[in-house]
Amino acid sequence: MIDHALVKPELTGVQVVEGLELAKRCHVASATVRPCDIDLAVRVLEGSPVRPASVSGFPHGSQNTATKLYETRDLLRRGAKEIDMVVAISKLLSREFQHVQVELLQMSEMCHKEGAVLKVILETAYLTDELKIIACRCAARAEVDFVQTSTGFAPTEATVEDVQLLRKHLPEEIGIKAADLRTVDQALEAYAAGCSRVGTDSTAAILEEWKARLAAAPAG
Repeated sequence: MIDHALVKPELTGVQVVEGLELAKRCHVASATVRPCDIDLAVRVLEGSPVRPASVSGFPHGSQNTATKLYETRDLLRRGAKEIDMVVAISKLLSREFQHVQVELLQMSEMCHKEGAVLKVILETAYLTDELKIIACRCAARAEVDFVQTSTGFAPTEATVEDVQLLRKHLPEEIGIKAADLRTVDQALEAYAAGCSRVGTDSTAAILEEWKARLAAAPAG
């Protein structure tokens, strides 16, 4: 379930490699790196089941559509297998829904043509419930693969209630990714609410805590 996040601006190349090696050891779903690190990620993860992932329009979704498409095309060409794209937050808030819809349709078509997974980040901290629901409808029409709660760069984190709301208003075939989780309890709560991916840079701590709980559980 885990997408290991390596997107903080202060990470050095050495730290990115260490994070990628950790992702391989832990057999997570993907390792999500900054666009400047995608070549490194593809190289380090080669031969591993961990999918190299990167971000587009990160972290605020303010780039125009042509820029997002160019960035995504370049990432796919370099070997990214999953793209986490930030929705045009300002356009949602301005109720320019046609812009949001067209952008998602173009992004989805491009990713799926290359066999890549598209995860659309809503950044729920900035949105009303009404706008979250409208964004879900746009995502469903575009047939994206996942809707993601947040980037981890907003002033507040996504909530379990956000996951529940997204799950209620998305078709079953579209997954939900809950981002910026740091504990086993948070991950389990998000899973119970309907998410199937967890974005975190606390992968090692979460998995160690999970192993400890399993070891402490009574037999049978």
